[in-house]
Amino acid sequence: MSADVGRSLARGVRSVRADGTPVYRYERRPGRLPVSVRRFDAGAEPPGAPDHRHAHDFHVLLYVERGGGSFAVEGEERALRPGVVHALAPGEVIAAPAAAPSHDGRAWSVAFTPDAVPELADVSPLTWPHHPLLALFAPGAGTAEVAAADRARWRSWLEDLADEAGRPDRLGAHEAAGALLTRLLVASARLAPAVPGAPDPVVQRVFEQIEATFREPVSAADVAAALGYTPGHLTTLIRKRTGRPLLEWITERRMTEVRRLLRETDLPLAVVASRTGLRDASYLVRRFRARYGATPQAWRRSQRS
Repeated sequence: MSADVGRSLARGVRSVRADGTPVYRYERRPGRLPVSVRRFDAGAEPPGAPDHRHAHDFHVLLYVERGGGSFAVEGEERALRPGVVHALAPGEVIAAPAAAPSHDGRAWSVAFTPDAVPELADVSPLTWPHHPLLALFAPGAGTAEVAAADRARWRSWLEDLADEAGRPDRLGAHEAAGALLTRLLVASARLAPAVPGAPDPVVQRVFEQIEATFREPVSAADVAAALGYTPGHLTTLIRKRTGRPLLEWITERRMTEVRRLLRETDLPLAVVASRTGLRDASYLVRRFRARYGATPQAWRRSQRS
């Protein structure tokens, strides 16, 4: 089994780091929950660079059903053993196996963005790195072992999630996939260390600044200047530590507030735009449609129906 899980579930390269590491994105599809499931059998991985080194801007849960081997995350080797679940956080550099993979291996990979989880869809995305449901992704965590008695249940959850996520047009598939992903995250969070790792102080300062100013027409340069950084340096730093550049975090926060205002109020789009730091209604429509595959008006109607 290789560690090439992020690349195979992403849709394209968002950027390439200075050292040549590609950073893959999760490309949303209209009408589909941003969660993808893949089962990896030995020898089924796609070809790529010799070490398969890559990072991604989304979260990945990797569950080893059987077999063995190892891979590296941020230069540290991790064992691939039956019953072990790995949480791969956005921005982490993943490399190919350091030990020969098993010939009878099987693993499951779940790639998602946190807004696929109903409980996380409407909270500030700036709280995601420290949310209890994502505890296994926190610093100092990253891996845990599922008890032998629970492994059949994990496989069943993964099979059901793959089925629901792969058939989005079926009645209730969206809700079922969200519930199953939540179940997996609850189970993984219960396996995480009881004491979470300390938050990254730079990321925390950046997120506090975004939270305080996102309703205004601020840019990434404005946030960087307020914290005493150059825009290029801070963008690179935030991308490395969170998997996303600075501007995307500002946009993510604004889009969460846009969704809330569309769902909870009857405010015209021009007012929604002005309250979320966006230029005007036309710009809001373009950004919203590009991200969610529907106009704000259509999305508002669907939520109320």
